[in-house]
Amino acid sequence: MSAADEVLDVVDRDDRVTGQAPRGEVYARGLIHRCVFVLARDAQERIFVHRRTASKLVFPSHYDMFVGGVLGAGESYGEAALREAEEELGVRGLPQPEPLFKFLYEGPGGAWWSSVYEVRCELPVAPQVSEVDWHTFLTREELDRRVADGEWDWDWVPDGLEAYRRLRARPDSRQ
Repeated sequence: MSAADEVLDVVDRDDRVTGQAPRGEVYARGLIHRCVFVLARDAQERIFVHRRTASKLVFPSHYDMFVGGVLGAGESYGEAALREAEEELGVRGLPQPEPLFKFLYEGPGGAWWSSVYEVRCELPVAPQVSEVDWHTFLTREELDRRVADGEWDWDWVPDGLEAYRRLRARPDSRQ
C-alpha cells in the first residue's frame, strides 16, 4: 500500500471525526485531518533537525525540527507520536513522548490538527531513509539563529515553523 492509500480520519474544526478517506484524497480535497509533531532531543539537549526526502507527499525536500506525521484512522495522538518518533529516528524503546499543546494549522499545504510533543532520545539514531535525507542535532540557540536570520538557505516546512514559533512563545517553554 502506498502512502496515498493510507486511510485517515477526517475531522472538523473542533477535531471531531466526521469520516475517513485515503490520504491522497484528504490532501487533494484539502480535508482537515490529524498530525503529530515530536521535538526530539539528544542527551546533550540538542534538537534533531532533518531534511525530508523528495518523495514526501507534502513539503518534499523541506527542512524540519520535528519528526512526526499523520495519524492513521482510529489512532490516538499519543500512539502516533511514539510510532512516528521511533520510525523516523530509526530507534526502538523510546519513552512515551510528552504532550505539550495542540493547535489547528491552516496554511500552505492545507489544514490539520497538530498535536506537539517532546521526547528524549539518548539512543543512536538511524533515520528512516524513506523519510529523512539528511539530519543533525542543533542547540536551541543554533536552531533559533537558522530559523530567524536565514543563516541556512533552507525551505522550512511551514507547519513545523508554526509549531516551533508557538512552542518558543509559551511562557513555560524551555525550548
